[in-house]
Amino acid sequence: MTAKMQWSLILLFLCCFIDCQLYQFHYINENKNWTEAQQYCREKHTDLVTVTNMKDMKRLINISAGDQSDHTYIGLFRDTWRWSDGSSFSFRHWNPIFNNHNPNSGQCAMTKFDGEGRWTNVNCDNKKPFICYDETNTTHKYHLIKEEKSWQEAQSYCREKHTDLISGMKQLQDEEVKKLLNSNYQPYIGLFRDTWRWSDGSSFSFRHWNPNKLILIKEAMNWEDALTYCRGHHYNLVTITNVDDQKQIQEKVKEASTDYVWMGLRYACTLDLWFWVSDEMVSDENWAKGEPMDDCDMSGAMETGGEHQWKKKNDTEKFNFICSKN
Repeated sequence: MTAKMQWSLILLFLCCFIDCQLYQFHYINENKNWTEAQQYCREKHTDLVTVTNMKDMKRLINISAGDQSDHTYIGLFRDTWRWSDGSSFSFRHWNPIFNNHNPNSGQCAMTKFDGEGRWTNVNCDNKKPFICYDETNTTHKYHLIKEEKSWQEAQSYCREKHTDLISGMKQLQDEEVKKLLNSNYQPYIGLFRDTWRWSDGSSFSFRHWNPNKLILIKEAMNWEDALTYCRGHHYNLVTITNVDDQKQIQEKVKEASTDYVWMGLRYACTLDLWFWVSDEMVSDENWAKGEPMDDCDMSGAMETGGEHQWKKKNDTEKFNFICSKN
């Protein structure tokens, strides 16, 4: 969606009572872009609507019934990088060689204290040491935790035993931190990429994507050409992050003319990891038995028959593929 696209919007007003929270939805029949809609909602109510479950979804459908617009804005938007403790993220200090080589390789960040302390994005499941901080009224105290954990495990550890993962440039440039890490450690920091988020900051993971935003392309192409086609004509090669995604795509692939269909799943040989080209984490895995057995020049494809499991296939093989429209 571009800033030039003008649609109607829905916004959210939050009323708090003694024993409960009541979300009151207001349908605004004005044409605005998403940013203008968000500003309007925050000024006159609370925020753009957050959808937490199917009950909310049905309420939205009822409140917008009879509207002539094809689309209505909600508070879900595509985000980039942010800090674990909510600190403002504007300054970038990436390792230019690594990220220019493969910008989609991971959704979490680590740093190397080698004089420059540049950041590198890595797969969040990698096990690494990490830095926690304790916050008082006037100072911060930092702790290098040498026990290796995934990024999410590190975040939970820091929040349980300290305040959070180290976050923000002010903390990372603290002299105490620099003294703490005169070593070869490459620890996690509190920087991560949460591709989709709600305008009001809610952590609800509920999604209700339109299944028609997936399209099966019945042309046989290699993986690179399929990716280029999807990005040129639609949005991207498809990403699967949960069981519902898997079920929707299974129905689509039944119509394919090849034994497999390409997905947006790729193996990065130099980094030794699998990643989605849409920047989503590889969390819901449906690999066939014995797969993936990491290997170079490989990408992920789904069986069009059987149990529709995933298999690694050489990038040069030609299959149908599924594009996403958002």
